[in-house]
Amino acid sequence: MTTNPVAVWCGTVSVTESQLRERGRRLAGALGAASGRLVPIVDNNRVRALLTAWGVRASGGIPLVGDDRWNVTHWSELRQLAVGAVLSPDSAWAAFSSGSSGSPRVILRSEQSWCASFSAVTELMELTSSDCVYLPAPLSSSLSLFSVAHARSVGAAVVLPRAHSFSPADLEHATALHATPHALRTLVEAIEAGAIRHHLHSALVGGAHLDVGVRERAQALGIRVVSYYGAAELSFVAVDTDGLGHRPFPGVELRVTDGELWVRSPYLASGYLGTDGALRQSPGGWATVGDLVVLDRADRLHFRGRVDGAILTAAATVVPEEVESALRSIDGIEDAIVLGLANGGVGALVSVVIETTPGSAVPSVRHLREEARSRLAPSHLPRRWYWTERLPRTPAGKPARAQVRLAIENGEVNRLD
Repeated sequence: MTTNPVAVWCGTVSVTESQLRERGRRLAGALGAASGRLVPIVDNNRVRALLTAWGVRASGGIPLVGDDRWNVTHWSELRQLAVGAVLSPDSAWAAFSSGSSGSPRVILRSEQSWCASFSAVTELMELTSSDCVYLPAPLSSSLSLFSVAHARSVGAAVVLPRAHSFSPADLEHATALHATPHALRTLVEAIEAGAIRHHLHSALVGGAHLDVGVRERAQALGIRVVSYYGAAELSFVAVDTDGLGHRPFPGVELRVTDGELWVRSPYLASGYLGTDGALRQSPGGWATVGDLVVLDRADRLHFRGRVDGAILTAAATVVPEEVESALRSIDGIEDAIVLGLANGGVGALVSVVIETTPGSAVPSVRHLREEARSRLAPSHLPRRWYWTERLPRTPAGKPARAQVRLAIENGEVNRLD
């Protein structure tokens, strides 16, 4: 299906390429965009926010697109951070980290750090100028902002969601998808339920663990799934085109030092605005955000989680992602978040909040413990079990670990034992 010359779809609203340029320049001018200046943008009108962002970039400014759901205090703090910020001459884009374990950070990058990966992404998605890329994550997400820039380089249109939650009508024009695993699962469930007819031929999926079952269900619907590992600070790092594991993304060099993954590529971000984050760099152009990995005999990467997310118990150091991966294989568990809860002076208790499969009964804690014992070492077994029908998630669709901890503290999830 051909959509040119439309550049942006949002519901029944469409914007052509010429309108995008003209309206973008006008909106950017109203904000006083100037070369090298960071321009905060927050607007509950998605099309207008995108037009402004693109106009700022075309004027040589650096757009910083926020989420209209953020509270006034949080957004005001970010605006203050942006005022008078001294940026490097090559700064072109500013995006937020996912904020899955706390407040999102502002990450700065050059134009080339994204452009350098465009050709590889185009090939992986089999994207052409006739395509429309659906972006269900908010524009404040680096995932979405990258895809807007990438789609425009190809001449493809972008499809923005009508609301903060998925609507089947969003897919009227979409032929490709760039999203998180949670968004893909939601979309697959809607198609399987007969709620929509779709035209999707490919899905680029990143940001969290992709369940093999969701991949298979999507591919049964005619959607070719390419998953990847990356980080807002590193951009693309590794890619999985067949479901067998991640190999280095084109143009990326990897090394593993004491289990920690280091990356060298032309896609790295410049750094943070204000407070530092997980990004660390070493001589020779190498960088890491502290991910722990195992490299198998086929040179495929298996991710174990972040160094700073490890749980120190009385008996061992537990990487949450390893436990989560094992628990997801238990029938009835759709997703799981593992965290350490304070336990006096003997370290932390390994604890888990499970999201149950929609429509199924909540498994008993006795059954869950028996199944967990068959999959995990004793030191890694959850001591406390909680459940919820839906885990809290970030605007981009990733599990919100900080909110999960807060929900436990406030008694907002159900204790199973």
